[in-house]
Amino acid sequence: MRHTTHGTPADFPATENRRVSRLRQLVILVLCSGALAGGVLFTIQHFTIVPLIEAAERYEGKGDHQDDHADHQHANHQHNAEWKPAEGGERTAWTGVTTVLTGIGFAAILFGFLRLTGRNITARTGMVWGLAAFACFHLAPSLSLTPVPPGTPVADLAERQTWWVCTVLASIAGLTLLTGATWQRKIAGAVLLAIPHLIGAPLVSNAGTSAVPAELVRSFAVASLATLAVFWLVLGAVGGALFSRIEC
Repeated sequence: MRHTTHGTPADFPATENRRVSRLRQLVILVLCSGALAGGVLFTIQHFTIVPLIEAAERYEGKGDHQDDHADHQHANHQHNAEWKPAEGGERTAWTGVTTVLTGIGFAAILFGFLRLTGRNITARTGMVWGLAAFACFHLAPSLSLTPVPPGTPVADLAERQTWWVCTVLASIAGLTLLTGATWQRKIAGAVLLAIPHLIGAPLVSNAGTSAVPAELVRSFAVASLATLAVFWLVLGAVGGALFSRIEC
């Protein structure tokens, strides 16, 4: 008699339970790595970025008293704000919460993508992927749209957000093509990386004189990028370590 082996139906309970288990493990990985990396980012920023922001706000306040135009902008900003946390503990707490949630969101993007590609991830390769994500989400946009502290003239918010999203997408696609085997893919990747910067970031309209010293602006930009690089390294390392230990 000829023996045959039947395939397991797609809706077999064991298959469904395995999928649910993998999804649950991936959610746990995202929550743990994102919350930890977000907590690290918040802690570092509290001692590096926050003092720079507070210093810039003091300069901004001086400029508001010395420049009628700056005072008008400041008044409009206060009028349009629906809610603002109080200075001190409330502001610190809300900053911590939003930073952790941001970390979880970035973890979902990074490890969700890696799960779909079916790659095996370790702590080491996770750090590499974290640096790649840092390059796409922060480093590439900062080449034309540098992070700036309060009190510095900036372009329209909607225009900056649109340009940032387009730059991130172009950077992800370009970096992916650069890792291709053919020279055509590499050229296409380089072109995609360059296009947003050839177009240029939104320009500041009706820019007044910044009350914030140029040295403080440079320090803020460097500190912002450095802390974000640490965030992605921690996220990649922690998530990669968990990824290699659980079956996502």
